[in-house]
Amino acid sequence: MINLGKKIPDVELLLTGNKIRRLSDYRGKWLVLYFYPKASTPGCTQEGLDFKDAIYKFRRQSTVILGASRDSLTAQERFKEKQGFPFDLIADTDETLCQAFDVIKMKNMYGKKVRGIERSTFIIDDQGVLRHEWRGVKVKGHVEEVLETLKALKKAG
Repeated sequence: MINLGKKIPDVELLLTGNKIRRLSDYRGKWLVLYFYPKASTPGCTQEGLDFKDAIYKFRRQSTVILGASRDSLTAQERFKEKQGFPFDLIADTDETLCQAFDVIKMKNMYGKKVRGIERSTFIIDDQGVLRHEWRGVKVKGHVEEVLETLKALKKAG
């Protein structure tokens, strides 16, 4: 379980492009890690497109964007290619990353209880410390809020 102001766990990641990385590989840069319920669904597509549209603003902040869901690598590859995302997506099929960030919740889907990802975003600093989190994210306006919070955190040192 992660906590604000503490180092995040060094989880292994399976990224689009069939790359294996660890969270520690991103030390030296700030990281925005966002979790979404399912690739290629309307809300998840819009969130990804919003990050895509703001990618140069995040890059000017020396910040890497990574999106994560429980989808297969194939589904993530298709999603990234179709939408032209300029950042990698994580295929967290075994839920290791989801569990580390405690984003799996019971949700209501058409009157039934199902386990799913609660849309969440985390800002991790260049030392691997969790600096900010959003849970139960609403897509509209979220990316702008993430960018403004990132700038404020970096300015505060």
